[in-house]
Amino acid sequence: MLHDVLANALSVISNAENASKSIVLVKPASKLARDVFELLKKEGYIVGYEYVDDRKGGLFKVELKGNINKIGVIKPRFPVKLEDYEKFEKRYLPAKDFGRIIVSTNQKLMTHIEAKEKKLGGVLIAYVY
Repeated sequence: MLHDVLANALSVISNAENASKSIVLVKPASKLARDVFELLKKEGYIVGYEYVDDRKGGLFKVELKGNINKIGVIKPRFPVKLEDYEKFEKRYLPAKDFGRIIVSTNQKLMTHIEAKEKKLGGVLIAYVY
């Protein structure tokens, strides 16, 4: 039984990166996974993604660049204030200014860097480097 669609999607991407695959199928599809893939594409971690309707919940065809060393969800999904970002950067990222933490804010999903610039708090979703 599948409990966390995003955790499954990021695990599939991590395993495909470790196996040096260039294309991976991630299923089932979800809006949260789509938004995370959009951020990964914008930040340059993946080439792109495409939604495919298979009439069983859909799936994403993700084209990988080979830039991801580690990717995963943050559980439990910690609430974070503006002054707490540095603490979570030290916990989830290997070095300063290396990697991204994906944060769900009241405006949209964004990286921790964007959230700090806009002075927004939120909920931690995932990390990638």
